[in-house]
Amino acid sequence: MGLPGSQEDIYNPFSTTGLSLSLFDLQESESENKLDAETASDSESKSEFGGSAPVPTSDDTPEVLNRALSNLSSRWKNWWVRGILTLAMITFFFIIIYLGPMVLMTIVMCVQIKCFHEIITIGYNVYHSYDLPWFRTLSWYFLLCVNYFFYGETVTDYFFTLVQREEPLRILSKYHRFISFALYLTGFCMFVLSLVKKHYRLQFYMFGWTHVTLLIVVTQSHLIIHNLFEGMIWFIVPISCVICNDIMAYMFGFFFGRTPLIKLSPKKTWEGFIGGFFATVLFGLLLSYVMSGYRCFTCPVEFNNDTNSFTVDCEPSELFQLQEYNIPLVLQSVVGWKTVRMYPFQIHSIALSTFASLIGPFGGFFASGFKRAFKIKDFANTIPGHGGIMDRFDCQYLMATFVNVYIASFIRGPNPSKLIQQFLTLRPDQQLHIFNTLKAHLVDKGMLGSLEDA
Repeated sequence: MGLPGSQEDIYNPFSTTGLSLSLFDLQESESENKLDAETASDSESKSEFGGSAPVPTSDDTPEVLNRALSNLSSRWKNWWVRGILTLAMITFFFIIIYLGPMVLMTIVMCVQIKCFHEIITIGYNVYHSYDLPWFRTLSWYFLLCVNYFFYGETVTDYFFTLVQREEPLRILSKYHRFISFALYLTGFCMFVLSLVKKHYRLQFYMFGWTHVTLLIVVTQSHLIIHNLFEGMIWFIVPISCVICNDIMAYMFGFFFGRTPLIKLSPKKTWEGFIGGFFATVLFGLLLSYVMSGYRCFTCPVEFNNDTNSFTVDCEPSELFQLQEYNIPLVLQSVVGWKTVRMYPFQIHSIALSTFASLIGPFGGFFASGFKRAFKIKDFANTIPGHGGIMDRFDCQYLMATFVNVYIASFIRGPNPSKLIQQFLTLRPDQQLHIFNTLKAHLVDKGMLGSLEDA
């Protein structure tokens, strides 16, 4: 997710600011021109691309804000526009959290579709591919296929009881992967049939562009859904840490920034980077402490057969129960305490906030490099002062992968409820075989005998 308050570098070859490029930018531009010249020697490449035209985008700031802030300098006007829209987005974020996990899942899917649209549109503009037969249709068809596969896997994994209870869902679940593969093969064959002479290379460029976009956008949004089903806290805390880091890095950089951080984003500073890190770690600890006390945030999303609804009610695990920790001797004299009571999840939140502060911004740097490569300011102009949806979620996708890997590596263990659900779907003879095997195992360990004596 790009900074709600970040100032991405603007490279518009048609504006006067383009004259102030650094020596590094000029050298990079020259090397790119040489590469373009070499590529242009291929006559097929010339006819397909017609040059590498920039794709200019601009923010549509509401007229009411333009009038209200007309007396301010462009720097402060941009600060206020970004700030007001950031507050609006945070308010919307609170509203969808209140509406529950199913609404959150729907919002994630909507964001995914919009991000896909923005990236694919850039490909169409850059490669002048609007007239390619079927290609716009095929891009969205592949998006549908991949979503069908991932969401089907998720529903089967997390709501096994519901799937097995409904006959149509049970059939779809049983043959899910075969159906998904058949759908993809259909799209693949349609692509081959759509190949047109003199446009082969361009069509394969766009085929690859579509699949890389699917890998980045759909796969990561699928991981976000998995994190959400583990408990809303695994969804809210990482996202909030990225948002906090974006805002605080911008604030520290805006008021104290002096030292450039990276050439891909000249307005990012070391002062903002370091200030954002400490502010995010503190924010993560406080937010985790507040949320760990509420079951609606800590419990995984499950399907209740009795009420035929999705629930987030459970007995909190040890991760969300207050425990007492000894403070290191070095710090005892400073804080005046020997012990501190905190939730174990708060310790994990330090890892999450650290990643959001130190590694998460590289998702934004990657997006900046992508935009510079195609000479655009933003992915779109959906949000005034902020750019497109993808500009706001470039770091979130990287964070989602880390959280999913972190849960699988350090948090998640065998789930008894899922094992029981699968056990009940077996044939009676299979259930009896597992029962006898488990009974023999418990007798050998001496556990079953002690239970019977009790």
